[in-house]
Amino acid sequence: MNSTTDIVWLQDDLRIADNPLLHFVSPPEQLLCLYVLDQRWLESAMTGENTPRLGPARLRFLWQSLMELRGELLQRGSDLLVRIGDPAEVVIEMAYSLNAREVRVAAHSGYEESQQIARVADHATLLRIESGYLIDADQLPFESGNLPPSFSAYRRRVEKHCEILAPKSAPITLPSWPDAPRGFPPIKSVCEASAAWQPDQRQGFAFVGGESAGHRRLQHYLWKQNGPDSYKKTRNGLLGANFSTRFSPWLARGCLSARQVHEEVKAWEAVHGSSESSYWIVFELLWRDYFHRAGQLEGASLFGGESLPEASEAFNRWCNAETGVPFIDAAMLELKTTGWISNRARQNVASFLVKDLGVDWRLGAGWFEHCLIDYDVASNWGNWRYVAGVGRDPRKDRYFNVLKQAGHYDPKGLYVTHWLPELASLPVGLERHQPWRVAPTEFDAPCVLPDEWQRWLIDTAELHATELQETDE
Repeated sequence: MNSTTDIVWLQDDLRIADNPLLHFVSPPEQLLCLYVLDQRWLESAMTGENTPRLGPARLRFLWQSLMELRGELLQRGSDLLVRIGDPAEVVIEMAYSLNAREVRVAAHSGYEESQQIARVADHATLLRIESGYLIDADQLPFESGNLPPSFSAYRRRVEKHCEILAPKSAPITLPSWPDAPRGFPPIKSVCEASAAWQPDQRQGFAFVGGESAGHRRLQHYLWKQNGPDSYKKTRNGLLGANFSTRFSPWLARGCLSARQVHEEVKAWEAVHGSSESSYWIVFELLWRDYFHRAGQLEGASLFGGESLPEASEAFNRWCNAETGVPFIDAAMLELKTTGWISNRARQNVASFLVKDLGVDWRLGAGWFEHCLIDYDVASNWGNWRYVAGVGRDPRKDRYFNVLKQAGHYDPKGLYVTHWLPELASLPVGLERHQPWRVAPTEFDAPCVLPDEWQRWLIDTAELHATELQETDE
């Protein structure tokens, strides 16, 4: 009698604990765990020949995560097969060669990924499983096609009607490996690229891929740094390791699940008491769920449709941190050299590109896809649409005056001089955000702002006295 074999097709769920793909009602006799790196992610993106969709920061983190995952699977009697190519073709080929009983895969919010899953479903028995969300689709108090149009409406309904379940434990053992290949592909260029890239040492925090690193960060931020006590007040910071949770890269690759973070926050609250600040971590996880549900619903329309315009000089200067606006250039340099910037910086650089430079928001979203270590398709494209005022909850008045923002969040100019040390010769304070006023012979005025850039010459007194009028809160 032939052995039953299942395939677990891993995507953004690179963990052992709280991974429903590894829990079986009727376990197979053999199990093949498979990850396929989409060859298209390694190809050039729209911004130039040297900008693949999967940039070096995310590639390095991904490869570290896959290597650790393989070690965890080996300890449980299994293994991992990693391939590079067309994901659907590789999965279908493995399913045929093993005469697989079923292919188990997590439902995905990305359009390309969903199309790949649908292709496999045409050739093999496929089991789609919810994985990584705070709230599964069958728990939601509405049909998937009736997703509330705004996050606020979504949050009110799920908080009233839904219970967040506890995460699943890690399996102790797994079914044995079938007669099939195992391990990583013999393609040195990918491995070398992931190992060769190193982030700028000024980043203040070193991201390391893998489940154990994700849990170390979770424990450190909550219990050693007491982060939930002050998260809501510090989350808009710009410098340092602990103003933010920095959980996002592990959540994006599925090394951590949202329910694991939620459970640990609740454990912290049981000891220290709940507060608006500790709740805000869960609030952000709900935002993440909402973006993913919206991505599943919108499909290809998430990306804005139509072909992208050619990259303009303004866009290239923005990418290369050469706009002449220190607050923007500091953030874009940090992004390019580390793969990460704070949420406050992301909102500002996105608004600046779209609202001040008049560049198509999709070009910015594509550049973030290349750069970000924590890129996930739904959150990235959903957030860009939100800032641009298109898509769900469209509002054209979402605008960030970056000089006012800089004066509020970097009043001494410490962030901009951290990344742009040439500004350190200027007086400590708001002058560092307008160097063209303080030292016009040394610093050019912003070279790619619209013709009416004179409106940017805001008096220091005004920056201090005027309340922020941005509509982002």
